[in-house]
Amino acid sequence: MSDLFTESSSQWLSRDELEAARERLPMLYVDAVPVRVDETGTVTAFGLLLRVSGDGEISRALISGRVLYQERVRTALLRHLEKDLGPLALPKLPAHPQPFTVAEYFPIRGVTPFHDARQHAVSLAYVVPVEGDCHPQQDALELAWFTPEQAADPEVQQAMAGGQGTLLRQALAVCGF
Repeated sequence: MSDLFTESSSQWLSRDELEAARERLPMLYVDAVPVRVDETGTVTAFGLLLRVSGDGEISRALISGRVLYQERVRTALLRHLEKDLGPLALPKLPAHPQPFTVAEYFPIRGVTPFHDARQHAVSLAYVVPVEGDCHPQQDALELAWFTPEQAADPEVQQAMAGGQGTLLRQALAVCGF
């Protein structure tokens, strides 16, 4: 999957171009909730990253990132999963993945449960089973696996920035918890 990153990395906007676009257009993102499943397909664990935000705040997070120009959503999901979990995570995505919800992030708090001070963004959210060896990469400090009961704890969800705790709660419901 490394080839996907090198092919698509030329599609990034410069910092100035990105800031100009963020001021005028909603940006398309994907959010992924990595899960472990047993042999019957029942979710046994939810993976959450530990990250440091731009303002130095440490919080739990889902896998998230922009979809590039002329990039398929499935390709963006795979790219971000590899970027955050490593090349041996072995995500199991169907040929045509369907999001479990659409989240709208606004720079103004309170419009929706989702907040991103930088921009208005629309994110397609997916639950993605991973079977391989996962290790935090890039700016992720840690990857921790939570049982469904632990992930349902309001304290865990409140420790997530930007409303991602709401997405985790929705993922739990979609998975039958």
